[in-house]
Amino acid sequence: MNPATPFLVLLVLGGLAVALGAILVRSSGADTGAGRRLAGAPGIALRDLVERAERDQLPRTPVRIEGRVRCGNPLTGENGDPLALVHRDVEVQDAGGRWRPVERLRDARVIDLWERSASVQLDLTQIAEPLIAIPRVWEGAPAEIGPSLQPAVARIAAEGGTPRAARSTTRQVMLVDHLIVLVDTARDAAGHLRLEPPPGGYLVSTVELDVAMRLLAGPNRSRMLAGFGVVAAGAILVLLAAIALGVTLATA
Repeated sequence: MNPATPFLVLLVLGGLAVALGAILVRSSGADTGAGRRLAGAPGIALRDLVERAERDQLPRTPVRIEGRVRCGNPLTGENGDPLALVHRDVEVQDAGGRWRPVERLRDARVIDLWERSASVQLDLTQIAEPLIAIPRVWEGAPAEIGPSLQPAVARIAAEGGTPRAARSTTRQVMLVDHLIVLVDTARDAAGHLRLEPPPGGYLVSTVELDVAMRLLAGPNRSRMLAGFGVVAAGAILVLLAAIALGVTLATA
């Protein structure tokens, strides 16, 4: 047997393990890209960014900032609460078990993000989805959905049979919320700080960073962690097999 054959087999097995781990992570529902970008960006106080803009020393990469919400023309929520943003998705489950959308509401305002004496505008219409927040989830019968959405329910019933169930998922930013936001920074014509969306939009969280990471991990966090473990083990196996293969070929 060729002395290199066992190491080639290990290389293949390691590659398969990496692929399997990646599939596990993807199937877990985790938004690993958003989590990596949010947690990996440096956190800088808003006041410090304002001062850096005055000195033309703004960072060249996205940064994570925090602040309170101030909005002069808020939206009105279902319970009469003043809101700066509301994202609501209403779906029904057709006779075949598929969830079909009947409403996708997206409404947001431009706010002032403030921290102590510093304040800067933030356009919440340009955020990346989903908003990182603890969602409000309602589940019930399709007949319980509001009258304005019943024509959409009727169309789905005509296409795939009487819907089995309905659900609504709402994420929102309230005026009392404390936000964590991933932003790009720039200076306006007067040299003042301007917040710009990174590629894909602002990443916005209404919860603390550790809670945001758990939400981004998705509903199957254990599967995500197992997937990362399999990827790491496969990568180590590939590395060791490659080193051993190189030594074998060099001494052959």
